[in-house]
This record gives sequence, C-alpha cells and structure tokens, in this order.
Amino acid sequence: MNFFKWVLDQLNIPHADGKDFGALLAERNISRAISMMTHSGKTVDGALAAYDVRRHSINERKDKPVFDGEKKFLRFDKKWKIPIPYAQYINEIALVFLYGRPLKWMQRSEGTDRAFEAFVDRIESSRFDSRIRQAKRLAGAETQSALLFHVFRNEDGNPDLLIKVLARSLGDDIYFRKDQFGRLTAFARGYSLVEAGGQTVYHTDIYTKEKIYLCRRESFGWAVEEQDNSVRKIPVILLEQETEFANTEAMIERREWMISHLADVNDRFSSPTLVAISDNLMPLADKMEDSKMIHIKPSLNGERADVRYLTWDAASESKKLEGDELDRQILNKTFTPDISPDQIRNLSNLSGKALKQLMMLAVIKAEMRKETHDEYASRIASLMKAIIGNVLDIRLKAECEALTVRHEFQEPFGEDVKDVIDNLVKMYGAGGMSQETLIEMNPVIKDAELEKKRIAKEEAQAMEAEARRAKFDVFGSAG
Repeated sequence: MNFFKWVLDQLNIPHADGKDFGALLAERNISRAISMMTHSGKTVDGALAAYDVRRHSINERKDKPVFDGEKKFLRFDKKWKIPIPYAQYINEIALVFLYGRPLKWMQRSEGTDRAFEAFVDRIESSRFDSRIRQAKRLAGAETQSALLFHVFRNEDGNPDLLIKVLARSLGDDIYFRKDQFGRLTAFARGYSLVEAGGQTVYHTDIYTKEKIYLCRRESFGWAVEEQDNSVRKIPVILLEQETEFANTEAMIERREWMISHLADVNDRFSSPTLVAISDNLMPLADKMEDSKMIHIKPSLNGERADVRYLTWDAASESKKLEGDELDRQILNKTFTPDISPDQIRNLSNLSGKALKQLMMLAVIKAEMRKETHDEYASRIASLMKAIIGNVLDIRLKAECEALTVRHEFQEPFGEDVKDVIDNLVKMYGAGGMSQETLIEMNPVIKDAELEKKRIAKEEAQAMEAEARRAKFDVFGSAG
C-alpha cells in the first residue's frame, strides 16, 4: 500500500465513505473494514477484571501506618487483602453440568455411513471435546470466545484439521459482523506474532464465506494475502453469553471486604491481653510483640489491685448472618449448588436421579445454556460436514451433503443404567421403538454403529448355520 493511499484511509474523507464491507476488503482498506466490525473489548476486559482475583478492588487496601504519641512513625500494620475466587467456582460448576460428558452425536440419515464415520473420526482427532470445554470456560469467564476450524496440509501433504480456541485472555482480538437475523457474515481475529529478528508484528485474519484475508500490519497500512475459502462457510463458531457470575460482583466484593476486615480484627484482638490494676507493676517476663498489656491504676477508678486476661468475644451475630446470606445469595443468584465437603461425603450412595434433584440449580442453568449451545452444536455439525466434503475428503462430498447429524447433551453424573435399560426393553417389547433406536439409546453400548454391524454379522451367521442344519436334516431324512 502506498503512502498516499494509507493517508486517505486514515482520514475521514469521501475516499471510503459509502463503501460497503466487501468493497473495503477488495480495496485492501483493512483498517476501515475492521472499524465496521463489532468488537466487545471493553465488555470483555471488565469481565476479566471481575474474574481475575488479582484485579479485585480488595487488593487496593493499603497497610496502615502506626505512629507514637509524638507522631513518630513506628511501623505499618498489615491490612489483609483476601480476594475470593467465587467466579471460578461458579464457572466450573456451570461447565461441568453442560459439557462434563461429551456431546453425543447420532446419525439420522440412511446411506451416509462413510460420511458419519469420517465425521466422528474428525471429532476425535481434532480433540473437539476438550476444545469446546475450553471455549465454554472462557466464554463463561469473559463473555466471549470462539472455535476456529483451521484447515491445512500436514507433513505428509494431506489436508488436515486443527481446532484452535480464541479468546481475549489468550491474546486474541475478536471482531465480527452479523446480519439482521443474527447470522455471522464475517469474522476477524487479531493477534501478535514474534517474527524473524525478534520483531513483534500484529496480524489480522478476516474470514468471509468466500474469501480469507491474511493481513499483516506494516509501517503504512497492511500487507494482504487473499485466499479462496475452500470450506465455503466461515470456519468459526462464536460463543457469546453473559458471565456465569453476572450480577453478583457487588456481593462478592462485599464478602471479600468482610473477610479481610475480620482477618484484621483477629490479628488485633485474638492474642491475649493482660489487664493489670495496681500501683506497682513489674514488667512482663519475655514480653512478646503479640502480647499486649493494659495498666490501670486503682486511684483512677477505685478498684482493688487485680491482674486478669481480657478476652475477645466472637464477631457479632449480625455479621455472621450477613456473611452467610451473602454466600447464599451469590450461589443462588448464579444457579450454583453449594457443594460443601459434608455434602460430598453423602453423595456416594445417591442415584443419578437423586443427584440431579440435589443439584437442581445447576441443572436449571444448564438447560438455559442449551438454548444457545444447541444452536452452536448444529453449526458445528454443519461446518464439520462442509470441511470433510469440500476439503478433507471430496469423495464424500455428496454423502456429507446428505448426512443428517443430531446431538444430545449427556447427564454429567450419568444415569441409572438399570432403570434406563428396563424402560428401553419394555418400549421395544411393546413395539414402541425399533431395534436400531434401542441400540443407539442403550447406555452400555459405546459405539452404536459398530454394535449394529456386530448384530447384523451375528444374525447372518445364525441364518447360515440354520440353513446348514436344515439342509442336513433334509438329506439325512432322505437317506
């Protein structure tokens, strides 16, 4: 890009006014094109500040300087700074109840076995299950993350797939455009790379349905490499949500200040304090700094000589009640069950149904999240089919287009296998489901497609054996 064009691009003059997004990309006006995309940097930064305990306001407490009667500095009294990782706890519980067990993929079309087998293989080889958990954790913490499906040629020269998780905390700037129906029309990822000579260079990769623009920032403007998007879909799943701990930040802050202040009080009053009422008092033997003494002369209050320890009563009941109520409200308002050690010890003998009832708050939250994650899973299936049919194995293109894949979220603690199997067998015996559905829904069968093949093979072998016995009986009786 020449200097004159770069200056024009930076100025708000009619040179680029009225240009749509596609035209700006075609003209390599990258800065202006990026400015037309949505960027939630401020929202994400605010969420990250609330999520990271190192950035909580409690850490701004200053130690208190202590002076003597003549205002001479003696020391600093430490003020405790105790941030509490409520947000991490809440986020992890939400993650477990949504993706604690992998998504279950099912084929719902006929004549597409090869395409579905390729689909399942790619889900496993790309480590999709771990990637979606990472992306959900990050979205719950900072409101936004993304899965980038990167197609490349491996060392053998064959097309391959890699799924990369993108998030602000991982060094990615996320930009996107959507149409009036909320459909993604463009996506951009900004990131920095250390290149030859130790120079750090900022890159922005822009993805549309038809093109991929690999942009490298230079002194004046951008160097742009344009590529055809062979997938024919934007290879990104954008995850968006409010934080899992939304609307509880003030309560968390208050709880942190209460606990930190209580620690200060404990430091000040938990050590023994000696109260001495006497005209003549010998100094304490081996006086320690944590030991304190109050000397009161009898003449001041008429008391007789006495020596006793001053003890500190526990914190007031109102403070305890407030602390307990804050804990309860923080968890309840984020639909997070209280999994205390005492409760965990009692969970081992509970059935899956009883566990679900005990964890009902988290179950409700997971059901709410499925409203969006059902859509994400459908997009993932559609994108994966396009990647396989258009890039990874074009021989399966027609079969991938005909393939119908459905998904199910699995219970985090599993189900009561015996009850499930009993119900399935009853429905099958009553003619309420097919053998194929029975196999797919059986919780003890890990690979439904493989099981179907085994059953078909056994049935064929049984029929062949029966035919041999029938033939032997016929010839035997004839003889």
